[in-house]
Amino acid sequence: MNRSGDRFKALLKECGLTPSDFAAQRRVTSQHINNWFTRGIPIARLDEMAELFCVQRRWLQTGEGPKHPQSFLRMYAPQATQIDAFGASPEKPVPLVQVPFHELCNGQLVALDNQHLAMPASALEALDVPEDHAICMTMPASNMAPWIPRDALLAIDLSYTKVVDGEIYALLHNGRLRVNSLSLGHRGTLCLHSNNRHEIVERYTPLQSKAQKLEILGWVFHWSHYRQRRPD
Repeated sequence: MNRSGDRFKALLKECGLTPSDFAAQRRVTSQHINNWFTRGIPIARLDEMAELFCVQRRWLQTGEGPKHPQSFLRMYAPQATQIDAFGASPEKPVPLVQVPFHELCNGQLVALDNQHLAMPASALEALDVPEDHAICMTMPASNMAPWIPRDALLAIDLSYTKVVDGEIYALLHNGRLRVNSLSLGHRGTLCLHSNNRHEIVERYTPLQSKAQKLEILGWVFHWSHYRQRRPD
């Protein structure tokens, strides 16, 4: 593959995203995405796409150099693999953080006894996630499918509630857990986007958010999911 459009198409396939899903998520038309496939990613959007897919800008544009940045390798390299950047070796195991599972009880976060998700400490460090503000919860609905399936395991940074357009957050809404992609509209209106309902955007003014007890719990920085059954 010698065009950025080819690499872009391969990245979508790796993430399990269709061109139409991606177009709706980034709020562009499907024709835009098809143009990128044939003509290449516009120069003005290379940095954005490289950051979104955790790849190097140079690799995405030209196919040269390493595909992923070193921070990605530290976070996701298999623990059994001896990779200097990750700091692992048979004599020096990878330091792990026990991220506690939580559930909602009467609208309050409650830690579950002896239930944790082991995550590499270097992964949290690379994302500037404080260990004492990281929790795990279960994806409560299918509104972000197929990107985040229902019942996927979520890791949430409770210290980061600043809205960055397009990022995914856990929220409390009238005492129930929600997970949505967020953006900010006119005069601080909070816009909630769902991956499986592209045409619907929920909008809440600051007064409406207060009245409906809508608050951002934190930034979703990791999710994982095992398939529930083998294909027939």
